[in-house]
Amino acid sequence: MPDYGIRFHETGGPEVLRYEEIELPPPGRGEARIRITAVGLNFVDTYRRTGLYPVDLPSALGAEAVGVVTELGEGTTGLAVGDRVAHATGPLGAYATAQNVPADCLVSVPDGVTDESAAAVLLKGLTAWYLLRRTYPVRSGETVVFHAAAGGVGLIAGQWLRHLGVRAIGTVGSAEKAKVALENGYREVILYREDDVAARVRELTDGEGVPVVYDSVGAATFENSLDCLRPRGLMVSFGNASGPVTGVNLGILAAKGSLFVTRPTTAHYLNDRDELRAAAAELFDLVERGVTNPNVGQRFALADAANAHRALESRATTGATVLLP
Repeated sequence: MPDYGIRFHETGGPEVLRYEEIELPPPGRGEARIRITAVGLNFVDTYRRTGLYPVDLPSALGAEAVGVVTELGEGTTGLAVGDRVAHATGPLGAYATAQNVPADCLVSVPDGVTDESAAAVLLKGLTAWYLLRRTYPVRSGETVVFHAAAGGVGLIAGQWLRHLGVRAIGTVGSAEKAKVALENGYREVILYREDDVAARVRELTDGEGVPVVYDSVGAATFENSLDCLRPRGLMVSFGNASGPVTGVNLGILAAKGSLFVTRPTTAHYLNDRDELRAAAAELFDLVERGVTNPNVGQRFALADAANAHRALESRATTGATVLLP
């Protein structure tokens, strides 16, 4: 049976995505071939498709998948044919029915986590892990601001923050999304289209501001996020949903309270095999215990990936979206 995958031969809108037959070579040394059962959709996929994050063309797409090991390359250890595995830090090509993946990028999926749940939660959950546990290790009793609270990462972060005893203030674009965010751990939610986010945060913190803001929106929220911070607070910019932040005058950071800004990426926090597997084990344990709900809000056939991208970019999605081969 032939394998299929999504490819794009030029950058642009969702229409450039093509569902094509693909030919995979045998898995190389240290690799495993997996038969993919579920694929996670992430905003970074749209950045690659549009050219914001350049890739060599033609290109495969997708960096998060769950599947079953069907073949091992020479010298591959720690895995067996039939193992359920997932990856979110491997090579592009997850939008497919099969893929060869370096064994060091694969993590075990426990029996108590379904394929869809693992695909929905892994990259977003690992992102939440490094944001909350490494970039700014939150502490019980603190108050933080998290933009796009009803998105895939936002919902997992809200659940995790509640579990850690942190008061989370989320921002969303609609009353419907506010309800979802409140159900998933956020103590307060601000409708950014209706309210002045920074003013409301100051009100909720008795004028003090917060020690950290997590912002995946980008250009549209950057300065407002700075205004939410207390002196020497940290702005964590980890996405560009509204476009990249450019032309920043560093003097603004001094004027607003000697602030810090960081732009973390998954690659720099999860490039160690042991740390990756420890992070995934912690995440999947929370899923199994019901602390974290993957929140699969939408399902699309793999061949319908273009429409999945349209829904994601128009902010018409809630929670996680999975593609099913």
